[in-house]
Amino acid sequence: MLQRPGAFAASLSLTHWLIVAAALSLALRAWISATFPITGDEAFFYWWGVYPDWGYYDHPPMVGWLIGLMRWTLGDATWAIRLPAVLLPLALGGVLWWALHPLDRTRAAWAALLFWLAPINWLNVLITTDTPLIFWSALSVATLLRAERRERMDRAAWGLYALAGLFLGGAFLSKYFSVVLGLGYLVYFALYRRERWPAFALLLLCMLPGPAINLAYNLSHGWPNIMFNLYNRNEGAAFAWHKPLLYAAMLFYLATPAAAWLGWKQRSLLTAVFRQQRLLGCVVLVPLLFFALLSLKKVVGLHWVLSFYPFGFALLAFALPLKKLKACALGMAAFAALHGLIVAGLYASPLDNWKNTQLYPKIIRGYKTAEMLQQVVAPGVVLMASAYTPASTYGYALRQYVPVFGPGNFHARQDDMLVDFSIYQGKTVRIIRTDPPRTEDYQPYFDSVQVLGFSQDGVPFYAVEGKGFNYAAYRDGVLTAIYSRYYNIPAWLPMTGCPFCERLCGKVRCQN
Repeated sequence: MLQRPGAFAASLSLTHWLIVAAALSLALRAWISATFPITGDEAFFYWWGVYPDWGYYDHPPMVGWLIGLMRWTLGDATWAIRLPAVLLPLALGGVLWWALHPLDRTRAAWAALLFWLAPINWLNVLITTDTPLIFWSALSVATLLRAERRERMDRAAWGLYALAGLFLGGAFLSKYFSVVLGLGYLVYFALYRRERWPAFALLLLCMLPGPAINLAYNLSHGWPNIMFNLYNRNEGAAFAWHKPLLYAAMLFYLATPAAAWLGWKQRSLLTAVFRQQRLLGCVVLVPLLFFALLSLKKVVGLHWVLSFYPFGFALLAFALPLKKLKACALGMAAFAALHGLIVAGLYASPLDNWKNTQLYPKIIRGYKTAEMLQQVVAPGVVLMASAYTPASTYGYALRQYVPVFGPGNFHARQDDMLVDFSIYQGKTVRIIRTDPPRTEDYQPYFDSVQVLGFSQDGVPFYAVEGKGFNYAAYRDGVLTAIYSRYYNIPAWLPMTGCPFCERLCGKVRCQN
């Protein structure tokens, strides 16, 4: 007699749950990674791997190094580039168990299981700056948890504190959000472990190579990370009620309805675990409060909290009674299965079904990029794009870097570091656009301009063909404006170099 799915799931042992969740989620991620077209962010980071450096315009260099390693070992197929993201949840589950099993092996296994059952860990295959950030952050917390379990400050304890700092430095070289984890550590040691300040000092000392590398890069490249993260991206940030509400809704989704509901019903037990496991509590609660304050003015991205996310499930695993943990796992499994069904339905839907939706042009540009480019490329013609996201995806499809023509946006300005527009003097350029262009926007920079029209699966797109590129006009009309907008570097910041400025005016700092 066949069992009902719920009865079958309830009959599984914890070991079977772990095996099934790990295997099924890995299979789904592997399938999506091999079939879903590369996104603009991923294509942008791909070029970091092609041109490895000690840093990049938006962020520190870790994801570029990781993609470079994937390209060197496995090639640059999309599945190969995404492999670290595909394997990340399995690694994090192992890190959780290693960190927590000295406290309770069974509850450590529940923590890994609950984390694996979260839908985000079934669907997320994108290789981004968050991929190495999450890994190094989790490894740092896990190592610090093991260090804090040691009653005596022996050689092994000092070594664990040093490793926790080294891993935190790796997180810093991934993304600046690692500073929030460091804030959690500071709160923990200041409130609960002042007798181990020397250990915290060692942790910070071993973390310093990461910031030192980043500082040296910024000093010699016009402080791009500082200009982007502290100035350019935050202009216009203002309070709005929907921002904190979106943050709360996002946390509810990430926790999943089942876990959120049971956590609320058992909040007294959860509070008790916070008090008992103070380090776990600090690395979860301090970042969540930090982002709650940030959400008053900015929309907090879902990915912003993912480096602290696994340890929320650890708190839940140590708080809930075993029967409630089983109920939580069943609820989360059902929620993950719903996501799987939606993904299967989307994949089974023919492209024609989307023709009358606003998403159809984006779908075609994502799945038919190579076919679009075949219509535009021509011998002796330089291909460019009007924005960074399409430029990155076009370049990935061609395996040839595609520059951005025009001022672009405050995001993704690595182009400023890589492209010397003077080499295109006198050449013919085609600038791909998805919207009808105005020729008057391009005429000052070419001898002649015409608009070419194309269509891919019913979706129109265009190319502005400019003959006889005039670099001097472009420098005065576009590059100078870019300098004034994005390179208004405070005078108090010392500089030893700035590639964009040096190409523009031959100096480290240009005159406005």
